[in-house]
Amino acid sequence: MSGDEDYVYDEDSGEWLPASELAAKRAAEGTVEVRDAVGNLLADGDQVTLIKDLEVKGAGQTLKRGTLIKSIRLTGDAQEIDCRFDGIKGLVLRAEFVKKR
Repeated sequence: MSGDEDYVYDEDSGEWLPASELAAKRAAEGTVEVRDAVGNLLADGDQVTLIKDLEVKGAGQTLKRGTLIKSIRLTGDAQEIDCRFDGIKGLVLRAEFVKKR
């Protein structure tokens, strides 16, 4: 760290911290870790497969175990991922039912 860096008061800890350290801390607090059924960290664009048959309410169909879902998007929720699948609009799956490929 350089000696001429600005220090900012962090109200959470009651300490004066370097501005860059506080910015990094705030950025880390805003991120949610999303993990699949076996604990792999998921990210936007990952491919996942289903680990069990899932009935899709409203679409009148069942997605079978082993179905490949391409290019997921994280939603900011620790358990929900946004997915695209042919014939189903707005598909949101729970991370506990998928495994990263």
